[in-house]
Amino acid sequence: MFDWDLYSTIALRLALALFVGSVLGLNRWLHHKSAGIRTHSLVAIGSATAVMLISDFVKDDAQSVSRVLQGLITGLGFLGAGVIIREQRSQRVHGLTTAASLWACALIGAAFGAGQFALGGLSLGAILLTLLIGGPMERLFARLNGVRRSSEISNEPD
Repeated sequence: MFDWDLYSTIALRLALALFVGSVLGLNRWLHHKSAGIRTHSLVAIGSATAVMLISDFVKDDAQSVSRVLQGLITGLGFLGAGVIIREQRSQRVHGLTTAASLWACALIGAAFGAGQFALGGLSLGAILLTLLIGGPMERLFARLNGVRRSSEISNEPD
């Protein structure tokens, strides 16, 4: 028998994870970063899937879900490390914000996978706000304090 409630709940959770991954990935793609829409979407969907899978088997056992989240957090560190680049000549580091957005994207996907819609949506808003105004705020404070960063000299976005 086809359980419409179950399938619609799963579809909603995955759709929200896909949406969050797409929005955060689009921001990174627009800033010409290495991890874009596809990477962020896959991370969010994968996280939502992992949380839904374990929640179904253990009927929301907090310890089991906690272990899955610990694995996601640790595993995403390796994926994030893949987008972090250090230039040999200038010793500048690129990709930290993208790595952090991947990590946060995984946790938002996990929130939607767990059915925590308000938490996922509000987290998306907070992360987008950070990504949109964080760089300009850093440049403003640097200018007010007379600090010149090498990213300002070359006019590269953070």
